[in-house]
Amino acid sequence: MFFIVSKLFGLLFEPVNFVALILLAGLVLGSRGHVRAARALTRIAVLVLLVASFSPLGSLLTRILEDRFPHPAADMPEPAGIIVLGGSVDQEVSASRGEIALNHAAGRLTAAVALARRYPQARLIFTGGPSDIRGVGRDEADDVRHFWLSLGVPDSRMAFENRSRNTFENAIYTRDLAAPKPGETWLLVTSATHMPRSVGIFRHAGFPVTPYPVDYQTFGDGRDWLFSFSGLRSLDRLEIALHEWFGLAAYWLTDKTDALFPGP
Repeated sequence: MFFIVSKLFGLLFEPVNFVALILLAGLVLGSRGHVRAARALTRIAVLVLLVASFSPLGSLLTRILEDRFPHPAADMPEPAGIIVLGGSVDQEVSASRGEIALNHAAGRLTAAVALARRYPQARLIFTGGPSDIRGVGRDEADDVRHFWLSLGVPDSRMAFENRSRNTFENAIYTRDLAAPKPGETWLLVTSATHMPRSVGIFRHAGFPVTPYPVDYQTFGDGRDWLFSFSGLRSLDRLEIALHEWFGLAAYWLTDKTDALFPGP
């Protein structure tokens, strides 16, 4: 039930969907003679769209998430394993086109290959199953296996967990697969915006991990506070940030993470 509710809630509060719902409500009210209410909703929709598209709000919310966890030290001891969270493959497009289609989180997969080469003794584990609520698309783990093989990663180094549908299940199933020993270091590779929620969930599951954030969306300097003239990019950034902030609250309220905003 949590999986279904979280997916539906996320769709409802995507910025564009939210604005569309406000406009739809205004049209309905206007058609029934509630002109003042319809105009008020239209103004609200326009204001929300302008703020989401051109203000630094999306960058602000994203930057806070991305700056929460730094990269580990370059001279850290070799880890026992590298865990890569799913979400880098557009499973529906991949199924339609017959080849792997990567999305904005592709850095998770490429960074994992670089880490595997840097730490040749570390296990490489990919975790991610059917995340689409409609059950469409191919098995993401199969696509990732073929992608890593094409980049020269030996099949003997890879392990896959393909049952999990969300980050909570990623942590539970990966913990069981990896069977980490006390004192071992395990790197967790995921998007920087997703890292606070991921670390909190893995900790709560009894699997301490060392964050290795990738896929940054912000500059990390003063440019993040400027108004944007790229409306679509700002909307996309805000959508990702809101998904994570709502996710942090939902997972904390349902006792799936160790803190409301996990930190180092």
